[in-house]
Amino acid sequence: MCIGIPLRVTAVDGVAGRADGGTVIDLSLVPEAAPGDWVLGFLGTARRLLAPDEAAQILDALAAMAAALDGERLDGAFADLTGREPTLPPHLEAARAAGLTEA
Repeated sequence: MCIGIPLRVTAVDGVAGRADGGTVIDLSLVPEAAPGDWVLGFLGTARRLLAPDEAAQILDALAAMAAALDGERLDGAFADLTGREPTLPPHLEAARAAGLTEA
């Protein structure tokens, strides 16, 4: 399994970039990336640009996952998911409404 990691670009030289901590990242798929931008990195390649708030949510989720693996409590983790009823993506909601899937 591959997990995308938010990386903040610190330098760009053609299609090569550097991120916080000196990580080298291939920017071929996001040539518009500039220093200060957040990208979602997989195996050394930036796959897409991220908004700063989306990068923060992913970093929080990764921190919560690490805390869970260490046996820590997850109070406050996944704040964007707590206090609301889960929803289905539109295509699955349409299938459920049409009776094509179980509730």
